[in-house]
Amino acid sequence: MLRLNGSAKRLCTGITRRDLLHIGGVGALGLGLDGALRADVAGGRPQAKACIFVFLFGSPPQHETFDPKPLAPSEIQGEMGAIDTAVPGLQIGEGLPQIARIADRLTVVRSMTHDYPIHCCAYVMTGMPTYSIPLETNPRAPEHWPFMGSIVDYLEARRSGPAPTLPRNIGLPWRFCARGSSPTQAGPYSAFLGDGYDPFWTDFTGQGTVVVPALNADSQTEQVRDPHAGITSTDRFQLAPGCQLPAELSTSRFDARVHLLQQFDAARPQLDRAAAVTGYDMHRERALSLIGSNRIRTALDVDRESPALRERYGMTLFGQSCLAARRLVEAGAKFVSVFWDPFGPHGASVWDTHSNHFPRLKNYLLPVFDQSYSALIGDLDDRGMLDETLVLCTSEHGRTPQIDSKPKGGARHHWSRAYSSVFAGGGMARGRVVGQTDAIAGDVTETPISPKDMQATAYHLLGYAETTTVPDALGRPHPIAGDGKVRPELLG
Repeated sequence: MLRLNGSAKRLCTGITRRDLLHIGGVGALGLGLDGALRADVAGGRPQAKACIFVFLFGSPPQHETFDPKPLAPSEIQGEMGAIDTAVPGLQIGEGLPQIARIADRLTVVRSMTHDYPIHCCAYVMTGMPTYSIPLETNPRAPEHWPFMGSIVDYLEARRSGPAPTLPRNIGLPWRFCARGSSPTQAGPYSAFLGDGYDPFWTDFTGQGTVVVPALNADSQTEQVRDPHAGITSTDRFQLAPGCQLPAELSTSRFDARVHLLQQFDAARPQLDRAAAVTGYDMHRERALSLIGSNRIRTALDVDRESPALRERYGMTLFGQSCLAARRLVEAGAKFVSVFWDPFGPHGASVWDTHSNHFPRLKNYLLPVFDQSYSALIGDLDDRGMLDETLVLCTSEHGRTPQIDSKPKGGARHHWSRAYSSVFAGGGMARGRVVGQTDAIAGDVTETPISPKDMQATAYHLLGYAETTTVPDALGRPHPIAGDGKVRPELLG
């Protein structure tokens, strides 16, 4: 056995540094990507080269965003009205004036619907057929199915092999819900594909500069400076802990080790019979691509952009995450997720306005979302990237038509029978409204769209056939979007 020096240190992929640096036997030769793994995935020619997935955890209200009901009674429509947009006849909530000006580049879906008015993040991000409250905080339960980004990563590995310089599946700004009061929220994980297909998580250094309106105005006394509402220009994204090159290992020594591994890889055709090490091979390639390349670090360095562009996105964590996502896609990442999720002990589910509904919307949530999302779409379009970059913006459900006036600041509670999402680019239609709800935005009356349909349509635009399956731990095939269907109503 040939041993390269190194102590045991676990990397973000789950592989240990000792595993990475030992070379001995067939496993450490980096073998096992057999022909089947490199086989083409059935599907048409992709319209989208990449996808940016924007997830607004806790769920925005359809009434104050993309499905206002200005003629409804005040207990339905509430304190905020509707405004015209760049699309004739389309009105959206008055708190989104910048998005209104770019509506001609969007597909607004008013008829999202499913059966689970709970924080079913994993349900809307995967093909899993059913959901329950216990699954919310058990992300590794065997019932879970793989996240969309994990599916894309897996299928691209089959199509073209390992990504040598940039991870395909990246999550911003930190591991999902890692900074809130519920750090084990289910959702963007690789489930039965194996944790090697989890997103590569970034991290963020910096403190919030803006005190946000209380989540619970009736009882909360602590002030929360949420970075999603304000950061400084010197705050930074970085790789998550464990994804850095070890301090004691110089770049030249690391490059020498990579070269040695590449020499062993040249012997692959003679040694590919060692199929048992396929998982190790994948981990090795992914770990090398991340810690051995500056490409992801460069893409995360938003300070390379002009101050004017950074201000256009907004000097907020959400805004700078959107900017970093654009930079990562521009650098070659395939699937980049931006999660606007909890921060601090009173972060809860961010958009989960069971109290202080209108102050949080008016003075925090809507202004930040309006600026950052419109900047992302506009910037992609200005650079000629929008037609090849699919942008999905969604949440796990909507909010009740009836306003609850008992909590201070008002409230809307969970509602999944009808809610809104907005899609753009990558083959989605421009300036289109899909679906319709009743007079109070409580039920879908036309063109119901499920989260699985969203997924199936996204996969289609990325070039994966609707019939594509992935194997579970027992080798049983599972359709990548569950029972979802490609929806031509969404396509340009």
